[in-house]
Amino acid sequence: MTMSASQTPRKFNMPQSHHLPEAKDTANPYAIYTRELEVDGRTVLTDPEGYILNMEDWSEGYARALAVQEKLTLTDEHWQVIRFIREYYEEHSVQAPVRDMVKHFRVAWGPDKGNSRYLHDIFPMGGPQKQGNRLAGIRKTKGEH
Repeated sequence: MTMSASQTPRKFNMPQSHHLPEAKDTANPYAIYTRELEVDGRTVLTDPEGYILNMEDWSEGYARALAVQEKLTLTDEHWQVIRFIREYYEEHSVQAPVRDMVKHFRVAWGPDKGNSRYLHDIFPMGGPQKQGNRLAGIRKTKGEH
């Protein structure tokens, strides 16, 4: 059976991906397919969801560039959360649980803003656990969906 020109399958322009052999054993099994983010004149690689591949490539410029891509305007409160996430990771070598973020920001901001609902409001694409970690340059953990 032959197809007419109107029946030929459509071709889609797929985003350019790169394969990094060293990414096979990372927390995200899909990290072998990467995206590029331009940060202050250099290229930083992320997985398809925007999680940074090399945490040493993180900078405040990275957070700003990713925020633009995610259509998020970073405020002082966002930066406080980003810094908390980074400091927590440096101290504990794991992502900060939302419960610990809430405890910290309840003291810092008071009960009206120091709560899970508010943290999810200011990070609308996955809350502080996902969007906050992406912006802070913290890798996706195994088993996270």
